[in-house]
Amino acid sequence: MTVSDYRLQGAIDTLKESGVRITPQRHAVLEFLVQSMSHPTADDIYKALEHKFPNMSVATVYNNLRVLKEIGLVRELTYGDSSSRFDCNTTDHYHAICESCGKIVDFHYPSLDEVESLAEQVTGFNVSHHRMEVYGTCPECRAQTAH
Repeated sequence: MTVSDYRLQGAIDTLKESGVRITPQRHAVLEFLVQSMSHPTADDIYKALEHKFPNMSVATVYNNLRVLKEIGLVRELTYGDSSSRFDCNTTDHYHAICESCGKIVDFHYPSLDEVESLAEQVTGFNVSHHRMEVYGTCPECRAQTAH
């Protein structure tokens, strides 16, 4: 069994424990997310699965993503006006984002919990969480501009 297979099986077990029906479409959306490291949009997922499920709508993908998000299997990443991206890696991690093509890559760094403590002290907020992104140009886009 691959790492993706273990993650998919763990996610399916979580769905069962939550009492959520595992429809073929829901299974396919979940499997696509587990195997994808690209942080896809709902439209990306729909396009990847429409050949397998010709009667499936974009709304079905959104509904499945909402259910997966509600039970904690998927994290929704919003960036201003652009479409939400979805991340099946719900562990604490950060993102590097390409300013040219929009590619998002996970990177792990020790959690910056002291930032939350400092923010609470300075602002008086009760901080619940934080998110960090770094921006730049990915190797593929750099290679294209080098020619």
